[in-house]
Amino acid sequence: MLVEIPQNRDQLVAIAKVVKVRGIHGEVLADILTDFPERFNKTKRVFLLSSRGEIETFQIEHSWFHKDRIVLKFSGIDSIESAKRVLNCEVCIPESEVVQLDEDEFFDWQLIGCSVETVDGEKLGEVVDIMRTGGTEILVVDGLQKDYLIPFANSICTEVSIQEKLIRVDAPEGLLEF
Repeated sequence: MLVEIPQNRDQLVAIAKVVKVRGIHGEVLADILTDFPERFNKTKRVFLLSSRGEIETFQIEHSWFHKDRIVLKFSGIDSIESAKRVLNCEVCIPESEVVQLDEDEFFDWQLIGCSVETVDGEKLGEVVDIMRTGGTEILVVDGLQKDYLIPFANSICTEVSIQEKLIRVDAPEGLLEF
């Protein structure tokens, strides 16, 4: 079967990151980066993205969860030495295979890089991170003169356009002062 390999990182979404070799048969331990870890029960073909930007296709022979991580066995990786070659690689799927979210839900990777401006058109900066607080997520916005922490709530983030990579905020008084 001929598999089309995505040509660049923008076409891929990381679902795990290989952090350690496990055992002598080429298994690796990976941090789970997806909110839908059950996808590993169905996903068989993945792309490994190296820190140098190289993309390789692999088949998952088998996998199992271990504590808060996942153990992966890839076809063709059968020894400790060959497993070391994929250390620190991101385990990715094509963007077209991500779980479909509701209209008002977004993946972190969709929000990071978005420009943020007020409803009046004042440019604040760019989303560089998302903080989890146990309640409302907080957008970390890298501004020209200072950073902003903006709650990702419908009442504040009144418009989110992933296509335009733009978030408009109607900030309550004092929110942008700190």
